[in-house]
Amino acid sequence: MLVARFGFAAITPPVHIGFPMRLPLPSSALALLAAGLFATALFNTSCTTVLPIDPALLNPATDSAIRPEARPGGWTQRHEEFVAIARQGGVEVLFLGDSITDFWRNRGKKIWDENYAPLHAANFGISADRTQHVLWRMQNGELDGINPKVIVLLIGTNNTGVETNGAPRNTTAEAIQGVTQVVHTLQTKLPGSKVLLLGIFPRADAKGPPPASGVIPQINAALAKLDDGKLVRFVDFGAKFLGPDGQVAKELFPDLLHPNEKGYAIWADAIRAPLAEMMR
Repeated sequence: MLVARFGFAAITPPVHIGFPMRLPLPSSALALLAAGLFATALFNTSCTTVLPIDPALLNPATDSAIRPEARPGGWTQRHEEFVAIARQGGVEVLFLGDSITDFWRNRGKKIWDENYAPLHAANFGISADRTQHVLWRMQNGELDGINPKVIVLLIGTNNTGVETNGAPRNTTAEAIQGVTQVVHTLQTKLPGSKVLLLGIFPRADAKGPPPASGVIPQINAALAKLDDGKLVRFVDFGAKFLGPDGQVAKELFPDLLHPNEKGYAIWADAIRAPLAEMMR
């Protein structure tokens, strides 16, 4: 079951085995049977639980990454525009995410028009969004009325790093669970759609050491386990954005966070084959 894979329910229904009263099993046989059932349960659990999740992280009260949250200001207007697009239907490919997705509208517009406009694609990216904001948007109309063949999801970079007061936005485990919750919600609300889940792009901070240099690979390694070979496919091409020194290439990411047109061209090339396959 999908729920078990994503760690939202790990309770296995009790197994009831009945035996005819006239054929009682000796105590040794019962012990052997019990041991076998216990071993089987452990094996099944290890096979179906993809990500070990701390139960505390499933509590929205303590994990902001899975607590749906709206943002003030013009964000609400952007959300309502997406709701209106969804109500019109006809979306075959949905791009969902934060500013990196959002900027297909300007920095990557030429590449978008060449590659995704013909596919009847819609861009539901909003700058500065985190997993909790995407969760709120999905639960408040942005998925109503559409049934895309593929959803291209890139989210989570804004759950890393620190707030202006120096406090961490989310722990690595919380960020992983936030993206996992987004994928789970997509599959719950749009069971007929496939999800092309992208690894979080590398990033750096021009003012100092990369704040998430070690975190992003950890998150991506965990998200790769969500790839089920059928409805969810994980693709990580972040290495294409690095220079020979292993750092973010400034000729592709002028601000060390968002791609320029060359960067968006690399993105389009990297997902061309998997997207075409998933749309069949």
